[in-house]
Amino acid sequence: MYTKISTAGMSREAWLKLRKTGIGGSDAGAICGLNPYSSPMKVYQDKTCSESEELDNESIRQGHDLEEYVAQRFMEATGLKVRRSNYMYRSTEHPFMIADVDRLVVGEDAGLECKTASAYNADKWKDGNIPLHYLMQCYHYMAVTGKRAWYIAAVILGQKFLYHKLEWDDALICEMIGAEQYFWENHVQKGIMPDPDGSESCDAVLNHYFRKAEKFDILKLSGFDEKLHRREEIIGAIDRLKKEQSQIEQEVKWHMKNYEKAASEAFRISWSNVESTRLDTERIKRERPEIYRDYAKVSSSRRFQIKAA
Repeated sequence: MYTKISTAGMSREAWLKLRKTGIGGSDAGAICGLNPYSSPMKVYQDKTCSESEELDNESIRQGHDLEEYVAQRFMEATGLKVRRSNYMYRSTEHPFMIADVDRLVVGEDAGLECKTASAYNADKWKDGNIPLHYLMQCYHYMAVTGKRAWYIAAVILGQKFLYHKLEWDDALICEMIGAEQYFWENHVQKGIMPDPDGSESCDAVLNHYFRKAEKFDILKLSGFDEKLHRREEIIGAIDRLKKEQSQIEQEVKWHMKNYEKAASEAFRISWSNVESTRLDTERIKRERPEIYRDYAKVSSSRRFQIKAA
């Protein structure tokens, strides 16, 4: 069972604040460690930060604008009818779970998630595959609404339209709810940030929370030497592998000589001409310092370095 909160006429600011009151479908994959673009640490920041993050980049804008087009293509392909919901759903059994769904399927106990993907991500949908964080989003919506099925439809820009039907999966949904409940009760409610996982999104969160270094006494780290030694081993391994990579590329270049393209049985190689134009900032600084000062942009960040004692 669920309760419904009308989103018709709701301001974007109010909607963003409402999203902070629970775990939504787009959060599920990150909490389960299945979203390559987010992380539990990022979801924690979104739910606990007093600021409402404005979700507005070109990818999100295009996805929102093309949602109706994807829904229309789905109806054409399946003969089914879908409608907007205009509600935020909250599970009564698990109140930390909320859902803001794209469409509901008329006459069927199912919903529809609409996606837009670039041609560069077409391989992630190849052979009937669905990106795992989108799968978890659909199962999250099933768990909140109680609907026994969820469709996901996607337009691969410039290539094709596709859709899949996902059926209720007791074991998967039970595990997902357990992971979300643990995250909400042990991290969000207790104000304890999840551990970092090495992702770029974790870097962004750490840079957000700890923007500026303070001139305190040196912090004594205990219990980190083993990990830092391991870091040195990893750096050494990366250096060796990069050198091996460069050697292979140099051998190919030696065989290609002045040829722009080459092919083996399994690979296609290009070594093409690339021209670029860039400003000589050092010369501008030297010869026209007043122009450099007027247009120079100062940025502030923290540099992270590790040196053996």
